Amino acid sequence: LAQANKPGCKFKDVHDAAVAALVKHLDAWGVLPVTAEQTLSQDGGEYRRWMPHGVSHHLGLDVHDCALAARDMYMDALLEPGMCFTIEPGLYFHQDDELLPEELRGIGVRIEDDVLVEADGSVRRLSEDIPRTIEAVEAWMAQVQAD
Repeated sequence: LAQANKPGCKFKDVHDAAVAALVKHLDAWGVLPVTAEQTLSQDGGEYRRWMPHGVSHHLGLDVHDCALAARDMYMDALLEPGMCFTIEPGLYFHQDDELLPEELRGIGVRIEDDVLVEADGSVRRLSEDIPRTIEAVEAWMAQVQAD
């Protein structure tokens, strides 16, 4: 995913890299009804059963829901220094989904990172200090409650 969010990459490369990572894990868990290659193909998309949304959107005024944006201004746009956007893949497993092992049913997770493309070509994670692990979130919540 890190190679897909550099200047010169297209915005859709971020989505494609995240989907490939999720599909790799769905395949390893044995839940895909087809091969990973098939679901990633143009005729595939079976992963959408658990990730029905895009992975990213720009940050700023009037940019959150970009489905109607022109491709050259959104998905086909090149990443440039100064752009801020989210990277927020997620998986949602329905309680009654019999393709899934019982222990995965009813679980959903979506973690958002916000990033800035820097002038030197690096990408800075603006959300770096936000708790991400179960332990860190619980510790943060305990601290907030104590205050």
